[in-house]
Amino acid sequence: MSRRGRSVYAGAMEHPMWIGGAPVRSASRQPVELPYDGSTVGEIFRGTKEHVDAAVQAASAAFPTMREMSREDRSAILRRAHQKLRDSLETFARLISAESGKPIKEARMEADRASWTLLFSSEEAHRMAGEVVPLDAHPGGRGRWGMTVREPLGVIAAITPFNFPLNLAMHKIGPALAAGNTLVHKPATTTPLSALALVQLFEECGLPKGALNVVTGSGSEIGDALVFHPGLAMVTFTGSPEVGIRMRNLAGMKRVTLELGSNSAVMIEPDADLNAAVPRCVTGAFAHSGQVCISVQRILVHESVRREFTDRFLAATGKLVMGHPSEPTTDISSLISIPEAERVESWITEASHAGARLLAGGTRMRASITPTVLDDVPESVQISCREVFGPVVAINAYKTLDDAIDRVNRSDYGLQAGIYTRDLEKAFAAARRTHVGGFMINEVPQYRVDNMPYGGVKMSGTGREGPRYAIEEMTEPKLITWNVT
Repeated sequence: MSRRGRSVYAGAMEHPMWIGGAPVRSASRQPVELPYDGSTVGEIFRGTKEHVDAAVQAASAAFPTMREMSREDRSAILRRAHQKLRDSLETFARLISAESGKPIKEARMEADRASWTLLFSSEEAHRMAGEVVPLDAHPGGRGRWGMTVREPLGVIAAITPFNFPLNLAMHKIGPALAAGNTLVHKPATTTPLSALALVQLFEECGLPKGALNVVTGSGSEIGDALVFHPGLAMVTFTGSPEVGIRMRNLAGMKRVTLELGSNSAVMIEPDADLNAAVPRCVTGAFAHSGQVCISVQRILVHESVRREFTDRFLAATGKLVMGHPSEPTTDISSLISIPEAERVESWITEASHAGARLLAGGTRMRASITPTVLDDVPESVQISCREVFGPVVAINAYKTLDDAIDRVNRSDYGLQAGIYTRDLEKAFAAARRTHVGGFMINEVPQYRVDNMPYGGVKMSGTGREGPRYAIEEMTEPKLITWNVT
């Protein structure tokens, strides 16, 4: 299909912003394209600073209503939204696939996960609680009681990436609403369609108008205006370290949580179950063309099993099917854009010139890159020390587990890591020594279920997601004491 042709994904072509419970258009439009072939799947409107102001004002006006709403009422809205999303999974899956180029079978999994994230958020609305403070543990507290209550912060800016446009948005929106906050959502410029469908779904389920607003357009044009806005209480961002650090510097005294990616490694010990490890590593490396923050980017294999593991890994990689994202058999489709594919291609070339051996893949076709396996990759090249965000994995051998752990820890990132071994004592020792936010035993670092705490250390960011943990970030504990004497 031609670049300007209509995509195979049917649906409305015009997608206005959503501010204060109403569609909003601007003078400037922008097409949304299927990354695989460049066909048009929708059209959005580019927001301005004035639209940001209007969205923050709408969220501020709705905040007293959300703050005073009972926990059960907030939970009920989220439960209705959960059910409505369950009833619309295929619609949302097709939107996700169309805007991001994600294979349809993975998009269906994302839509399903988003519904679970919403359900977990509805449940956490009931559980949000403070604690009794034993003031009389101090002589000055004799005859006094204390308690804390958790209160919503106010207006939260949620800035989300392209790779999981629905579920990563839900990880910010669901907990924020459960806690009684209101939001302005800025989705990735390339993947705004599911966000615009989501806000209308919420309002159909009884969410007060203005409690959730969506402003679309360029991050460089409206991102700074949003983060710097004095009407915000918090910014929650998922994206690149460069942008995240800039946002943190702009945010001033606002609360900020950041999820900034990784360079995830998995260690394969001599006693590892390769029947389990190999297929999980293939999935962990190449799902959504490697465009996952916790994709397996480095596989550290003990030298005694390196040959067997690598042979099995290459055989399994060779069975992956590349194709159009709408095809149910497609495993690998495209990256989000041609420039991103060109960047990944250049990193592969850099590694090869530095001495890495190209065992498979490395071919670019428009925005798609064949699943790429590199061996003996020097630690100095970008694939080893930065986040590639593409279908590329580096395999390196190690002599001792201590050596492998040291290699994992030398990364500037620290989101998640994993190990495969039958020796649990060894596994837990590695878990204690590896400096990451999450450590997976007999699982790849790409593992995530949506109620677990998720976040990293070092350049991987600050704060945690997962509904319960996000609510803690999005609320403020208030102390109340009283004199009972």
